[in-house]
Amino acid sequence: MTTSTPSIEAVLAVFAAVEQRDDAALARACQPDVEFCWPPSLPYGGTARGVAGRREGWAAYWDRLQPTAAQRRLDPRVVAATGQEVVVLWRQRGLTPAGESLDSEVLGLYHVREGKLSRGQMFYFDPTAVCAFLARASRAAPARATTGEPLSTRHTA
Repeated sequence: MTTSTPSIEAVLAVFAAVEQRDDAALARACQPDVEFCWPPSLPYGGTARGVAGRREGWAAYWDRLQPTAAQRRLDPRVVAATGQEVVVLWRQRGLTPAGESLDSEVLGLYHVREGKLSRGQMFYFDPTAVCAFLARASRAAPARATTGEPLSTRHTA
């Protein structure tokens, strides 16, 4: 898709902030009550609310498995956009401490409100492979401690 809209620009700003691990830019690109919805089969599955919730979910698993800019690169590709909704195909990459790599596709449906991301729902093409990769990575080097409760029960502002 070559046409840029304010909604597409807002979503791509979120991707850039995540790739650069720029929490301030991410907060500027998202509504305060933003929701990140992950498939329930993933260890970080469920809904995280607020930008701070990202640290306990997706980031708690992936930050340590993406030590270089190459692994952090998401290669977002907008495949559709209408009004306040944007669909993006992107890559999830990682590298375990043992040197095993993962490169998996994810499709995301993103909702924009007042020029900022209000909701992102991710659909993994192969969540089983992602779960297996994360399990092997955690055996090689345990993940950062989390609260132990499912994300769907957390409400972070």
